[in-house]
Amino acid sequence: MTTTATLIDLTEAELAQYRDEGFLIVRGLFPAEEVELLQAHFMALHANPPRPHYEHKSWTEANGDPLLVYPRIMHPHRFDEVGKRYLLDPRVWHVLRQLLGSEPIATQSMFYFKPAGARGQALHQDNFYLLVRPGTCIAAWTALDVCDQGNGGLMVVPNTQHLEVKCPDQADLQESFVNQFVAPPPGCTPVAADMAPGDVLFFNGNVIHGSTPNRSKDRFRRSFICHYMAETDAEVAKWYHPLLDARGETISRGVAEGGGPCGKEVVV
Repeated sequence: MTTTATLIDLTEAELAQYRDEGFLIVRGLFPAEEVELLQAHFMALHANPPRPHYEHKSWTEANGDPLLVYPRIMHPHRFDEVGKRYLLDPRVWHVLRQLLGSEPIATQSMFYFKPAGARGQALHQDNFYLLVRPGTCIAAWTALDVCDQGNGGLMVVPNTQHLEVKCPDQADLQESFVNQFVAPPPGCTPVAADMAPGDVLFFNGNVIHGSTPNRSKDRFRRSFICHYMAETDAEVAKWYHPLLDARGETISRGVAEGGGPCGKEVVV
């Protein structure tokens, strides 16, 4: 599909919200026909998994865990042209340039199916994993379904973008599919980031965020999530290399060592 959509210039109020709260939802960045394209494309990848890049279990093998039947797809841009195209989409990059005040570098893509009954992801900070230095990463989280608290939509904690990355506590694995949990500081409360298909949530890599389980009976909460760093940043964890510029060309940066406050690397 050829992209002809107009680039969105953020208002001063939107830029101020991102500076003040650490996140911003850009409504309707992708039109319905492109949302449907992405839904259909990734459902087709699930139906015919491109091994070894993506594999999943049958319902019998999964023993009741929907996330084993519909696991997230990691780094689809490395083997799938549609994934790469949307990682590098100029509409996203135009917003990123305004928020970063710098040219972005692409580090990661992910696709989450999050079917009915799936566990959520406990509150966490993305730069705990990416280790972008000396700054932090930035996420572009695209909703491909209605994302609300009924199907495990995202929660963000405003005003946590200036926090240091914290060493996580143990999460409740009955509620979360990962075991890291970062508690909000006193006075900071998670708020729902409810989104419509085609909305994109941009948030600072130090912002505490997460999601609850999908408690709906039959709804997916599909999302296409990408991470970026600023060209002024020097390094990122080894799991995110090779890095890409806006043209899709490989770009070089240093490899961040260690695992931040915990003193260990975390594989993602």
